[in-house]
Amino acid sequence: MIILLPTAKELNEEVLPTSEIAPKLLTQEISQVVASYNLDELMKLYKINENLAQTVYKQWQAILKHEAISYPAWKLFDGLMYRQIQRTNLSAAQMDYVTKTIYLTSALYGVIPATSGIAPHRLDFQQRLKINQRSLKQNWQAYFDQAVEKHTPILSLLSSEFEEVFSKSVRQQFYRCIFIEKKAGKECIHSTISKKARGKLVNCCIQHQITTIDQIRQLQFDGFSYQFHRSSERELVFIKD
Repeated sequence: MIILLPTAKELNEEVLPTSEIAPKLLTQEISQVVASYNLDELMKLYKINENLAQTVYKQWQAILKHEAISYPAWKLFDGLMYRQIQRTNLSAAQMDYVTKTIYLTSALYGVIPATSGIAPHRLDFQQRLKINQRSLKQNWQAYFDQAVEKHTPILSLLSSEFEEVFSKSVRQQFYRCIFIEKKAGKECIHSTISKKARGKLVNCCIQHQITTIDQIRQLQFDGFSYQFHRSSERELVFIKD
């Protein structure tokens, strides 16, 4: 089993660097294009202010010149989902599990093991960027498909933005989770609940080194439990009362 995670905008560059560098694939081509943008172009591309654009500009220049420091991807990203995952003081077996089971889907690096080293950057598939006259999704699809073709089962904890990079035939093989929280008798589904629950689920999988979908169905975490009658074969519903 492998678990697919998206990247995040929030970064934590206080973690220790690594020498384990992710495969380059399209990284250089993408870097050359984005690093050629001036501040005004970056502000439009990312819909950000000038101060943030200056930071982004420096990041891309460092990547292009191979001067950027690399950090373990799953520790560098520090969004809400990632903050639910224990990423320090893990056993050797748990770290081995992370390396072999947890994969990140990146618009700059492709599908990579979570522990791969990557440079701080800002890029996702919502940016309207053309590489060789093709969108980022079009450029990456064959690489994304190839990266997971030998793995089964595949648990996708991705947003639609990242899932849609994979071809339809590959997406049909994914297992997915839906997280529902009950409040005052009403069922709630929103991004904050989903992000936190995804992180809690991943953390539970790491702690117990889960390797099958059936084992995931048995998990209880942060008040969530699997709902057999609400689920389908490839859609796992978890509800928190």
